[in-house]
Parts: sequence; C-alpha cells; structure tokens
Amino acid sequence: MTTDATPRTTVSLTGVSETALLTLQVRANEARRPDGLIKDPMAVRLVDSIDFDFAKFGHSHRQDMALRSLVFDRATGDYLRDHPKATVVALAEGLQTSFYRLSEAGVGDQFRWLTVDLPPMVEVRDKLLAPSDRVRSCAQSALDYTWMDEVDDSEGVFITAEGLLMYLQPEESMGLITECARRFPGGRMIFDLPPAWFTAWARKGMRTSRRYRVPPMPFSLTPAEVADLVNTVPGVRTVHDLPFPQARGRFMRAAVWGMRRLPLLDPIRPVIALLEFG
Repeated sequence: MTTDATPRTTVSLTGVSETALLTLQVRANEARRPDGLIKDPMAVRLVDSIDFDFAKFGHSHRQDMALRSLVFDRATGDYLRDHPKATVVALAEGLQTSFYRLSEAGVGDQFRWLTVDLPPMVEVRDKLLAPSDRVRSCAQSALDYTWMDEVDDSEGVFITAEGLLMYLQPEESMGLITECARRFPGGRMIFDLPPAWFTAWARKGMRTSRRYRVPPMPFSLTPAEVADLVNTVPGVRTVHDLPFPQARGRFMRAAVWGMRRLPLLDPIRPVIALLEFG
C-alpha cells in the first residue's frame, strides 16, 4: 500500500488510451471488496501507485469489467494448459494485469507474453510494472501488422483484444481479425464487443461524469454476426460465444442469466467471442 511518503508516478494519457485508467480503477475497486469477483492485487497496487485524478471518471464500483476480465482469463488459461509454451499477444493491453493473474493462477511459467500498444502506454507500463524475461513489448498500434513478425507461434499463439475493437472503425476491426486468422493458423483470438444499441448511443462518446466522456465506439457485431464469421472471414474455423461468469447480486445474476438464455435479448447483450483459426 502506498503511503503519503511514497512518491507516486504521474500518469497522463489521452483519448482511448485514457480508458485504461478507468478499467484499471474498476478492477481494483472490485478486487478490494471482501466479496470481490476477481483477485487482482496488481491492479490495486497500480492504482495506489499512480498520481491521477480517478474521481473524474465518476461511478467506478461496478462488476462488468471484472466479469469481462474473468472470461478472458479463463479462455487464455484453458489454452495455456494445452499449450504451456505458447505466446500470448495482448493487443492494446493498456493497464490490464492479465499476465500477473494468470501467473498466480498456476497455469504454468513457460508461456510468453507480447504486449502491443501505443508508445505512451508502453512507456507507462515500463515505469509501473516490474520487468520479466517472459514479457516483451511492441510500442506500436495493433493496426500496424508488423507486430506479427515478432510473434513466435511455434508452440501456439493466443491473441487477446480486450476493450479494443469497439474503438476502431468497422473496416479496421474486421481487417485485424482477418489478418490474425491469415497469419496464425491453429491459433486463437478472443475479443469483446458492446451491444449494437450501445455502440449507436456511444457513437459520439458517452459521459460517465461531468468531467469525462468515453471515446466514441463505432464498431459492434450482433451475436449472429459474430457466429457468421466462420463464413465471412477466411481461416476462422470455429466461433465460441463465451458466457459471463456468475455475477454478484440478485438483479445482476438474473440479467446475466436472461441474456444468455433468451434469444430475444441477443440484440441488447454484449458479446465475448473466441475464434479458433484453421
């Protein structure tokens, strides 16, 4: 825990990159709870060590981002148990702490990690996180496909795009999925998307407080459109529509249960998709 005598690291990010601080705070707040859904001591440590006005984001005690991270962790961990020496590529990783959670979860100590993010974000991660000989960074946009040349896929590759694709233009997101499928046959990719109605509502940016507006989200797919990627994207062999884990509270549990089991609610629910490349 950081004390007043311990200097904090000033972090200044803009645009989509600043959302990394929002998602970090939400995970840390959830991890601090005695009944928290996620164990994320690294997120707590980061929030305590950063000099930033987190209050600008407004309400940050919520479950959704912790639940999302749990789905990503489980899918990644499942792959790593079958491919213990694989490379995980974390696109636009921001201040996600997935590597540390997975390392503590006992999925092995042989997998490698490649962070692909913009130079300002990579600089922040280098300042805040302890170096590891299993973690490398590419300081560039995920849309600069030269990062693919840095991936050793001889033991398998698992690509994560947590909180990324919705901020890209539709042709950019589809192009990224298509190129990953082409370059990494036998690999997998996981990504999340908000409901189409939410994307339309947030097209100009959504306010979470009087001082903060989330950047526009121009891209989304319905569950049916995600399932159809096996027909529209060469190299996509299988699509899995991953469920959210058990939520906390009667209302949240009922909402998650209903969205998974009532097809009529498909247009209004978020999607977490796992693609297997052939």
